Amino acid sequence: MNEVVHQTQQSQPETPPSESRSQTALAPAVDIVEQADSLMLIADMPGVTRESLYLEVDNNVLSLEGDIQLSMPEGLTALHAEVNGQRFARRFTLSHEIDSEAISACIDNGVLTVTLPKKDSHRVRRIEVQAA
Repeated sequence: MNEVVHQTQQSQPETPPSESRSQTALAPAVDIVEQADSLMLIADMPGVTRESLYLEVDNNVLSLEGDIQLSMPEGLTALHAEVNGQRFARRFTLSHEIDSEAISACIDNGVLTVTLPKKDSHRVRRIEVQAA
């Protein structure tokens, strides 16, 4: 993967004064896999909806921010709850090999998949050998 994507220093989202300081920022687990023409960033984000998720690319830094909103099933009362209303933020520095204009993202069942296409000049290309 040759430093195509690397995590920048962990960012702590700001907590509004009205929210409890006991809420800690979470860092979703992330896998990065490489394909011939792209990288895929796969993040485990249970309780995160499309509406509560914010992705941005600025100056080759990919930012993932959002809120985890897990609700208690109807009719149940929590005796102990550690995950509710928490914020998270992750930042990744992208190399010049990534086409930041073509990045796409999809969230399905709490799994975020961000596709980071490589620029044409950095894609693996098969060269056909001609017979003489």
